Amino acid sequence: MADTMPIAAVDVESGVKLVWRVLAELWALACAWAARRLIRVRPRQHQDDVGGGGATTGADAGVVPLSVNYHFTRQCNYKCGFCFHTETTSFVLPLEEAKKGLRMLREKGMEKVNFSGGEPFIHQRGEFVGELVKYCKQELRLQSVTIVSNGSLIREAWFRKYGDFLDILAISCDSFDNDTNDRIGRGQGNRGSRHVDKLYRIHGWCREYRVRFKINTVVNTFNKDEDMSEHILGLGPMRWKVFQCLLLEGENCGEDALRDAKPFYISDEDFDAFLERHKSVPTLVPESNSKMQNSYLILDEFMRFLNCVDGGKKPSKSLLDVGVDAAINDAGFDEAMFVKRGGVYKWSNQDKRLDW
Repeated sequence: MADTMPIAAVDVESGVKLVWRVLAELWALACAWAARRLIRVRPRQHQDDVGGGGATTGADAGVVPLSVNYHFTRQCNYKCGFCFHTETTSFVLPLEEAKKGLRMLREKGMEKVNFSGGEPFIHQRGEFVGELVKYCKQELRLQSVTIVSNGSLIREAWFRKYGDFLDILAISCDSFDNDTNDRIGRGQGNRGSRHVDKLYRIHGWCREYRVRFKINTVVNTFNKDEDMSEHILGLGPMRWKVFQCLLLEGENCGEDALRDAKPFYISDEDFDAFLERHKSVPTLVPESNSKMQNSYLILDEFMRFLNCVDGGKKPSKSLLDVGVDAAINDAGFDEAMFVKRGGVYKWSNQDKRLDW
């Protein structure tokens, strides 16, 4: 009898965990259905941003900013050759102004915000993004608060201070080969080796502090033939976003661009071959150029929506000046593609016990 008790206890514990996971998946499906409804049917009544005006009618209804990517800084300590959001300015909004804009977006229906750059941990070495993360989760009560980072500047102390407020951390990793990272510009010289080492260290911190771990990869000329399956399967990210290298006029191509990404650009056939090689990875989420270009609501450092329809990044007026509705009308946002590419998923980490 003594020998069977631990097995029974383990079986009970496993059963409880299974029930919780099933419930969590059902909840995620319900959230996805609700999100799709929210995209199709905008609330008919809301306060006008501009001048404190009255309510709008159905005729005035527009895009709900359900999920927003806020690139609050363009500064970065890496020099990735394909970068599509380059350091054209060093401007960063004051913290309270950034919070004001986020509150305006929340009032218009934002449920998820992703902080990106540039490198979001470069400004005040992570304190700025930490305070934004805390504000969005604690004060705005967003369903999901996420960050995309190259990982190089993240320290464990940041997790101790802000980890409770972060749902998902995505780390950009384009190769597990040190020389390839150097050629891409993801760390120069001997920093290339440290990029992969740091990725594994951050994975451990995410596990310890119950932050869901994600990996972003840009497929380009230098990594298109690499097989990353073993590393990705070993790390087990909740999502592995695989992007096709994208050219944007004025950012990484054209006369005024700070980068020339044309040597990094690959064909659709090369991208498809990379995806085929990694089909064993169950969490792979592919994004070709056709899926990616117009399916994100992107805010720049001035809180202007960036319209990529014509192959560049044409900014709207700042939502701080004209309000969310007026700014978002110039975003060129493809709502149908947002849903089609899987933009709505289990993005909340409300019960962190379920994720590790």
